[in-house]
Amino acid sequence: MKVATYNVNGVNGRLPVLLRWLDEAKPDVVCLQELKAPSEKFPLEAINVAGYNAIWHGQQRWNGVAILARSLEIEEVGRGLPGDPEDTQSRYIEAMVGGILICCLYLPNGNPAPGPKLDYKLKWFDRLTQRAAKLLEFNTPVILVGDFNVMPTELDVYKPERWVDDALFRPEVRAAFHNLIAQGWTDAIRKLYPDKIIYTFFDYFRNAYQRNAGLRIDHFLLSPQIEGKLKAAGVDLEVRGWEKTSDHCPVWIELKK
Repeated sequence: MKVATYNVNGVNGRLPVLLRWLDEAKPDVVCLQELKAPSEKFPLEAINVAGYNAIWHGQQRWNGVAILARSLEIEEVGRGLPGDPEDTQSRYIEAMVGGILICCLYLPNGNPAPGPKLDYKLKWFDRLTQRAAKLLEFNTPVILVGDFNVMPTELDVYKPERWVDDALFRPEVRAAFHNLIAQGWTDAIRKLYPDKIIYTFFDYFRNAYQRNAGLRIDHFLLSPQIEGKLKAAGVDLEVRGWEKTSDHCPVWIELKK
């Protein structure tokens, strides 16, 4: 099974790019972030024509997450991260797909930092950590996947000294990520490529993509029940070079049956 994540940075504006990538890469399951569309504007017909069924949690102008599946049923488990009933941002959705609990997330950016946005990010991270602990108690295969807006280590960012005060790299944010991992999750990319420079995001400015000046912020965290099935992982870097593309690249893993 090939599972992918892709922050599309606007599902309708980038729809031709998304459809082209789906046709070429043919992932079995896809988690999308930053739909930037209300639920009624999700392009379901085009997604269906491409061979995928979908569930989604949209929001006007910002955020939004979705799970797509090819030749697999999607059984929604829940939407919205538990722990704050007043949080209306569309950043989290869970579904059973092919016997795996897929948890698609778009973690807050947190900038400018310090400030209210960083506070919200850290609170959201705490709620995610609490939910992740519950998921491990279910003793079922789980994947936490999506745009975490965190570079876990200096290996995950071009010129880390320039990012020390950024909300994606501040010590308390990285500590939150490592606390999550410490519950028993496996960072899929780092399991297979512990020392390799791998980036999943390239800013639109300063020719970042051409200079390979990127960040690794899109992650797959695997529960103990599934980490042993990991056989391959990668980043579709070429998609970042397509016309009118997202600033993120699709990232994928392959699992043994």
